[in-house]
Amino acid sequence: MSRRLILILSLLLLSLPASACDSPSQPTPSQDGITPSPTVEISLPTSIPPSPTAQLIPTLRPFSPPQVGALAVDKNEYFTAAGNCAVCHKDNIDQAGNDVSLSEDWRGSMMAQAAVDPYYQAGVSMNLTRFPAYDQAIQSKCSSCHLPMAHTSAVFTGEEKILFGSDGFLDSDNPLHILGRDGVSCTACHQIMDKGLGEFSSFSGGFIIDPDTPIGERILYGSYIPNMGSQRMMAMFTGFISQPSDHLLESELCATCHDLYTQYIRPDGSLSEDYFPEQTPYSEWLNSDFATTSSCQDCHLPPAEGSVVLSNLGPAGPRSPFGIHTFTGGNAYMLSLFEKYGGEIGVQAGPENLSEATDRTLTQLGTETAELTLSPIEVAGSTLNFQVTTTVLTGHKFPTGYPSRRAWLHITVTDHQGEIIFESGTVNPEGAILGNDNDQQDQDFEPHYNLITDPDQIQIYETILSEPDGSQTTVLLAAAAYLKDNRLLPNGFDKMSVSEDIQPQGTAFADENFNAGGDTVSYQIDLGNAQGPFTVKAELLYQSISYRWAMDLLNYDTDQIQRFSEYYQGTPNLPILVAGQTGTSE
Repeated sequence: MSRRLILILSLLLLSLPASACDSPSQPTPSQDGITPSPTVEISLPTSIPPSPTAQLIPTLRPFSPPQVGALAVDKNEYFTAAGNCAVCHKDNIDQAGNDVSLSEDWRGSMMAQAAVDPYYQAGVSMNLTRFPAYDQAIQSKCSSCHLPMAHTSAVFTGEEKILFGSDGFLDSDNPLHILGRDGVSCTACHQIMDKGLGEFSSFSGGFIIDPDTPIGERILYGSYIPNMGSQRMMAMFTGFISQPSDHLLESELCATCHDLYTQYIRPDGSLSEDYFPEQTPYSEWLNSDFATTSSCQDCHLPPAEGSVVLSNLGPAGPRSPFGIHTFTGGNAYMLSLFEKYGGEIGVQAGPENLSEATDRTLTQLGTETAELTLSPIEVAGSTLNFQVTTTVLTGHKFPTGYPSRRAWLHITVTDHQGEIIFESGTVNPEGAILGNDNDQQDQDFEPHYNLITDPDQIQIYETILSEPDGSQTTVLLAAAAYLKDNRLLPNGFDKMSVSEDIQPQGTAFADENFNAGGDTVSYQIDLGNAQGPFTVKAELLYQSISYRWAMDLLNYDTDQIQRFSEYYQGTPNLPILVAGQTGTSE
């Protein structure tokens, strides 16, 4: 063994905290390996606290950019932090010479920041304030997927599963703090067992992880059969044994957290027996053409160019195919916020990691998400007629995931002198869409349109949530149904035959021009005395946090909400251009 290798091994062994000498007592697990939460006694007020203002909290908070540093190192009887894995799984280069290091790509992703995401924390605190009787149950549910290692460890040892306060995972004195802040980390995903995947019981954080096998013998699932030397080295350093399994490459693995169903709180304070489909990208994918051609991993862990040596230590040989661990999604806004305030937030990524992650996200949104087509632009008397067709390229609805996300058509018509004579869907500096009823008043919203004739009519692809009494809400545990869901449908999606959970809601359901693969909107513009030729510019814009969702947080006064409001004010929430097209009348 070389002196370099001996030195690295010695440093690694010194960096790994020893497991407790005495194993903690184990609770009796349920059939799926997760102990059920205790029954919650119900007695709570349901009124919403008054809104302090209709504007963001003033702030003088300075920028605190992230700092490059080593990933966190920690371990317990069930998990190890990403820093332990990174000793071997970094400096990975593909055959084209690209750096595809597992640890470096992951650390810039939203998966790595899942626990420290200030918008996530603000949203949890909003639900806690609205429904205080469900405090522990809410914190437990919301930590199961955002802090899976801390949450699952607490389940196995019978400890409280809470985020906030002196006993919470986010407190630095909590023994599970480091594992918690590691977010959706290596030994969380790679320990999920191939049991019940794709079934409803596995959704909403219902993944199964072995509660009993001691460290030193625990299995980490991967894509390849390791050679004996690599397997021994991993067991020696991390306490895990690598074992191949195809389920790591299947969408059903992702569905355990990305299909999320929640019970809602009724007006009398009782918990509903039925479930609200808060986000369902897996079910959407399953009912699309993509289900037979590609998995979640094919898009969100794109293939490297040629083979990759997965470990920089030991005798491991090159492997192909290899999925690059970027976990690229659509949340460029939060990544830009991390670039400004990551030092204070405590992200584990440096500026370069976040910048690269942002660039990948913008590229995916701008080239792989949707396309626009303009019909011929015709003048009939004093009316301008044209159609805008949006073709979606994703394997699930767009936008998808967390329901704060929206996309919309920004249409501008100019005359022969370049003067604007019509504009629908423009945005102000605060990120509000001008003319959008929902941004102006929290109980109104824009319907789905088939025909637009007025600048105040905007085609917005979004979800609008309602409470059991029919009022609009952005409080997830108050949401019982959708008043509107006209998000763009993937190819092969039959809106008439899919389950009600994922059907379009509102007037989009009956719109014959809104179907699998996209939507066509007709425009009839009154030209008045304007002279042509006329130029039409169509853009599809996107926000991961809509203005209404950000403003509704201010109805609640918590430390987490105040902090997010300050970050939000310092990071303009301007939309991202997904697709565009320009045409001119004859």
